[in-house]
Amino acid sequence: MIEIEFRNVTKRFAQRGNGPPLTAVQGLSFTVVSGEVVSIIGPSGCGKSTILNMGAGLYLPSEGEIFVRGERVSRPMRQVAFMLQKDLLMPWRTIRQNVELGLEIDGVAAPERRRIAEGLLERCHLKGFGDHFPYQLSGGMRQRGALARTLAIDPQVLLMDEPFSALDAQTKMVLQEDLAQTLWEQKKTAVFITHDLAEGVILSDRLLVMSARPGTLIDEIRIDLPHRNEPFKRRSLPEVGPLVGRLMQLLKVGEQREHLH
Repeated sequence: MIEIEFRNVTKRFAQRGNGPPLTAVQGLSFTVVSGEVVSIIGPSGCGKSTILNMGAGLYLPSEGEIFVRGERVSRPMRQVAFMLQKDLLMPWRTIRQNVELGLEIDGVAAPERRRIAEGLLERCHLKGFGDHFPYQLSGGMRQRGALARTLAIDPQVLLMDEPFSALDAQTKMVLQEDLAQTLWEQKKTAVFITHDLAEGVILSDRLLVMSARPGTLIDEIRIDLPHRNEPFKRRSLPEVGPLVGRLMQLLKVGEQREHLH
């Protein structure tokens, strides 16, 4: 089943003064099916975050349409959750209260909210930290809290904008493993943005490669490797290095296209 679909999507932004509109992405078309993890890679400024903002209903396309399970996206939708680079936890709420936030907004009764939150805190290795406030936890633990909050509303589609980019290498690897196992076990569908090419390979079923701005798709790579739920194991496979090299070459070609224009 197709969970999210972009149909010939273009996004332009008005500029200050009398300058022409800035085209962030142009003619973008792709689909993501149930349980699939797709990573989008491309040069800085190519419109990757704009894609997720449109998928979340925060921006509307200038042209084209976006659908989630066949419903056109015209506003934020409950079926779609968005996780950003920063954890954005509310500092005045405990970690448990942060995890419960979406459920509280949905009117879920307090006992059920707590049951769901406690289960997710345990899954995200935060058991025993529910009564702590964000300032009392490390950056990695706060990102685990943000992931638990994202999963609490049981979304059909997760949009993730470089959620581990601000973390140290060791913490990042641990959270990659946590995320991969969670997505696999819960059969979640995810669209993931990363600048880390190896991260894209080890976490994904498919990679979409974009050109420099205006961002267009220049290639699609299917990752036919085992262990998507175990990034440590997948990272050690001999096929990973050549795939990263291929991605580096594609990004170089994409940047050269910009200079030709």
